[in-house]
Amino acid sequence: MMHPNALMLAVVLLRNLMLPFCSAQNAGFVKSPLSETKLTGDTFELYCEVVGNPTPEIQWWYSEVNRAESFKQLWDGARKRRVSINTAYGTNGVSVLGITRLTLEDSGTYECRASNDPRRNDLRQNPAITWIRAQATISVLQKPKINASDQIILPLDATIKPVTLHCNLTAAHTQHKDSFWMKNGNEIPNTRADQGTSFTSFKISKPRADDSGEYMCVYTFEKAPNANATIEVKAKPHITGHKRSENKNEGENAMMYCKSVGYPHPTWTWRKVDGNSYKDIDNSTGRFFITSRTNYTEINILDLDITTDPGIYECNASNAIGNTAETTILRVRSHLAPLWPFLGVLAEIIILVVIIVVYEKRKRPDDIIDDDEPVGPAKTNSTNNHKDKNIRQRNTK
Repeated sequence: MMHPNALMLAVVLLRNLMLPFCSAQNAGFVKSPLSETKLTGDTFELYCEVVGNPTPEIQWWYSEVNRAESFKQLWDGARKRRVSINTAYGTNGVSVLGITRLTLEDSGTYECRASNDPRRNDLRQNPAITWIRAQATISVLQKPKINASDQIILPLDATIKPVTLHCNLTAAHTQHKDSFWMKNGNEIPNTRADQGTSFTSFKISKPRADDSGEYMCVYTFEKAPNANATIEVKAKPHITGHKRSENKNEGENAMMYCKSVGYPHPTWTWRKVDGNSYKDIDNSTGRFFITSRTNYTEINILDLDITTDPGIYECNASNAIGNTAETTILRVRSHLAPLWPFLGVLAEIIILVVIIVVYEKRKRPDDIIDDDEPVGPAKTNSTNNHKDKNIRQRNTK
């Protein structure tokens, strides 16, 4: 007879052996690649996510246009390294196929295949049974030809003259629908034009530094991606905002900033004016922290020192066209600074009391009235005696 503990152990081992088979799950798609239409020179990415237990293997295959049954497997680095395949396996399997610098020959059917069937790589098996498939059609069209203005540099120090940007659509796969202009990725209002003309222009009447940037003329099509051309309008940086002064107490933190307009976006530097020379500032000291992004920069100084930190600080914005700078005066006050108003009032009170005391002591003697002296004319003793004598004489009569 089998011991109860041995029987229990056998049941546990059998359950562990059977668990992978009981919880096995066939491969299935969570997300499938989507069909797209692209232009020559563009890039596309196809996304594929699968689920199953064990986690399915993912492969990418390709078939040329009108040859749907003639698939070839794609590998990372194919087509002169224009193909990239990035795959990650976890609970799910995820794979991204990307192709850059598209040509007309990249048109076709792209297929994501997935399988967790143990027989999936057996050449004797039918792939249609052991692999699941999801397809996407990529159509690559010849990119329309657009003749556009050359880059423009705004002469801000000279006489202001209007600037006109123009584009001309000279060749396209189909008739365009309309056109419009964009600046730095945002559509410029009231610039849309109908399909009646392939020529479009945009006028900057009074160009300033904040008119510089990346302009783009865009042509739209009914069943194809938009076509565009980029025109760079450049100008040296112009600082539009900064702190003229910053007043802080020692031990506090100070923040100074500068913001600018101009294109290309500037490279920012900070330095401290030291007499006739400059001292460059960076983030290496542990107390100075500089943060810069595109057209904005700021410097934070921690735990201000009253002896070394006060002075003139300069922010400098520089690009390929030129540079500009502005200064901020940093004043650092003593810890006693909050007491100064109170001490001033106290000093005024003390001075006033001293003045009053000195004035009282310096009064002339004639101005002082002695309480022991009579106020009116004094009566002499002879007068009093005379009155007494008369009274006695009347009594004797």
